[in-house]
Amino acid sequence: MADAGATTMLILLVVLYTFALCSGANVKIGVPENYNGIFPWYLSKLHSLPGNYSDLVVTGDDEGIFGVDAQFLYALKPLDREKQPSYSLQVSFRTSAHRQSFTVEVCVIDKNDNVPSFIEESMRGSVQLGLLKGIPFMQVDAVDRDDRNTAHAELRFRLMEQTPRIPSSQMFSINSVTGEVSLTEEGASTLDPEMCGRYKLSVMVNDMAGKSNAFFSSGIVTVEVTGNTWASPDPVRLQENLPGPYPIPISQVKWSGSQAEYSLEGEFPEMLFTISREGVIYLNAPLDRETQDQFQISIVVERPDGREIAKPVELRVMVGDANDNRPTFPQAQYHTVVKELASRGTEILTVQAADNDDPKTDNVRIFYRLVGQIPESPRALFRVDRDSGVISVQADSMEGTASQYTLTITAEDAKGLNSSCTVVVTVQDENNNPPVFSQHEYGPFHIPEDASVGTTVTAVLAGDADVRGGDSWKVDYRLESGNEEEVFTLVTDKQTNEVSLVLSKVLDFERESEYILVISAQNPVALVRGRYGPASTATVSIYVDDVNEGPILSQSHYEVTVREGEEPGRVIATIRGYDPDSHPIRYSLQGDTKKYFSIGKYSGELKTVQALDREENSTYTMEVIAVDGRNSSLSASTLVTVQILDVNDNSPVLVGDYSWKYLCTPRWEDQALVLASRDSDGPQHGGRLNFSLRSDATVRRNWKLTPINDTHTNLSLNIPYLAPEVYTVPFTISDSSSPPRSTFINLPVTVCPCNIRGNCKMAAKQLEGMPTIQSAVGILLGTFTVIGTILIVVFVRISYQNPKQPSKTHQERVPLKISV
Repeated sequence: MADAGATTMLILLVVLYTFALCSGANVKIGVPENYNGIFPWYLSKLHSLPGNYSDLVVTGDDEGIFGVDAQFLYALKPLDREKQPSYSLQVSFRTSAHRQSFTVEVCVIDKNDNVPSFIEESMRGSVQLGLLKGIPFMQVDAVDRDDRNTAHAELRFRLMEQTPRIPSSQMFSINSVTGEVSLTEEGASTLDPEMCGRYKLSVMVNDMAGKSNAFFSSGIVTVEVTGNTWASPDPVRLQENLPGPYPIPISQVKWSGSQAEYSLEGEFPEMLFTISREGVIYLNAPLDRETQDQFQISIVVERPDGREIAKPVELRVMVGDANDNRPTFPQAQYHTVVKELASRGTEILTVQAADNDDPKTDNVRIFYRLVGQIPESPRALFRVDRDSGVISVQADSMEGTASQYTLTITAEDAKGLNSSCTVVVTVQDENNNPPVFSQHEYGPFHIPEDASVGTTVTAVLAGDADVRGGDSWKVDYRLESGNEEEVFTLVTDKQTNEVSLVLSKVLDFERESEYILVISAQNPVALVRGRYGPASTATVSIYVDDVNEGPILSQSHYEVTVREGEEPGRVIATIRGYDPDSHPIRYSLQGDTKKYFSIGKYSGELKTVQALDREENSTYTMEVIAVDGRNSSLSASTLVTVQILDVNDNSPVLVGDYSWKYLCTPRWEDQALVLASRDSDGPQHGGRLNFSLRSDATVRRNWKLTPINDTHTNLSLNIPYLAPEVYTVPFTISDSSSPPRSTFINLPVTVCPCNIRGNCKMAAKQLEGMPTIQSAVGILLGTFTVIGTILIVVFVRISYQNPKQPSKTHQERVPLKISV
């Protein structure tokens, strides 16, 4: 029973191992190798057989391993994948119709039954000094006969031991997958063939990717440490502009180890330097020292896969100079100045040319020459130092020469290469000539005393022999004496040097009738030779002609204040004036049409003729005319403004009709009579008006006054209920002056019951003491009598103030200006 169960399990196992490695077969069967069970070993049932087959035959098995029994394929002995990995069998049978066949592919499934082994028994390699860490210098290889597509043949390498263990026990490392041997960081930095020239490495190889159940084997690797020719080559010195042919080999490097490839890096144009596969470095084009005088080239060595093998080495290429550059000036033209009194040897300018050749050679030695001068001169004026390029004065003096010269200077090197520049030399004029007047005295000149400011009296000129337009030619004029009060000023024409004597203040013949002015002339820059003498000064005589002048008033506007109601006849201002010619002055008024003012004909005293009322007019403006007593055509005028100051002469009054107004009883909240008042005085006296009830207990109990603003107040009931009736409310209105002016008022006020709309429901009773019809007629007649009396007084006063008008020659021509 146990054998039968094992056989069934094996058959199931075979079926499960069926896979696609045996491609192209009708039936595919996977069978593990090295089966050690009971034989025959039934592999799989052949489901492709029909039910009525006969004469079943298996072919394609030369060794007679396979057979068929009752539709089951079986094997008679174990299979070995390493000997034969697969079998292709043909199964044929006969049916009632004809004979048929199909293919059965048996694939042998691998087992891990082989131990990995190194290909070489004696493994040797060499490592070069200078090799970088991680760069393989050799590779160990091993094989495993198991299936490469399974873990059975997946090999892993391991470094077990290093002998000797100097200078470090970890000089080498091995790649566990590839078997590549390389230096560690310690090995790369401390490898020394003199300390140890040979190492033995114990290495192990495992299958099953190094798992614990893996097969393994070990071997010994001998590593020889060798020196290396990989080092920086000697510096190379190349002459610029080599004639070729190119490319020219200039140096060589070589890596003595494994196969390597070379490349160049550095600051140089692409393809200027190249390196061959053999390590030969070439120059491919001429060099220019002036563009770049040396090159630092890094030589990189790499494996074919691009990994750097060793640190780059450096090649220094120095470029030797050839005299192939002409000296050049930094600018084509120079400008300089030399003073006309400069002596021989005075340095004017230094020109310096530059040569781009090597400064450490004679190729840059430059010589200077003066080869041309425009305009030419009969004597040598300039020279240039052959070595330094200093341009200096050759003549004893530059006086009398041209104002400008253009020099041509050449710079030449030892090979004869040269260039030139121009130097423009301007001869600067120096102040060696003082200005001189053409005559010593000018005048006398006459000028009327009423000449306007800015009038030109005369113009004079001091000539200067220096170059026109320069600072040495310009003249500064100054009034040395005779102008202490600064009546005159000097105005110079900068284009001609002519100076004009101009009036700067008003003349007064009575004060000064003659001026003797001394004018000096000097240059704005100091004299370098000579001095200023008498010829540099001149005297100008000026006479002032007398002119009759009009009077002059001390003020152009007078402002006067007068209190209203003040007694007439008081002097309120005195108009001050004088006549330059000491003539008498007559004063008169214009614009005072109502004759409120008068002025003293000769004194200029301004007085009031009648009392003034500010409430009638607060400001008066008039004109005062001052006339020359000997020439009436000469006059002056000034404005006078009279401000009337307010006096508290008006009492405040109640304004408005309150007879139709009423207050409701019982008292309504916020109901009140608004009382208005007015005071004709100004804000100083009539600004805030105060309402106050009479000092009576009943009045103050029943009524209340509440101010609204400066001129209005509210009158309201002070108690909840007051019997309906017409009441007389006594109160006083006072202004804010000190002492105040007051007006006593008895105001009739109607108090009545009101409906819900606030309308009074009953007529008020007649107030006791109210006038009857007869008394009202009497009051009207008395009022008309008073008005008539007032009118009579007014007409009489007007007739008194308007007497017969005088002659037209004395009438005022300017109406009185009244300010509103």
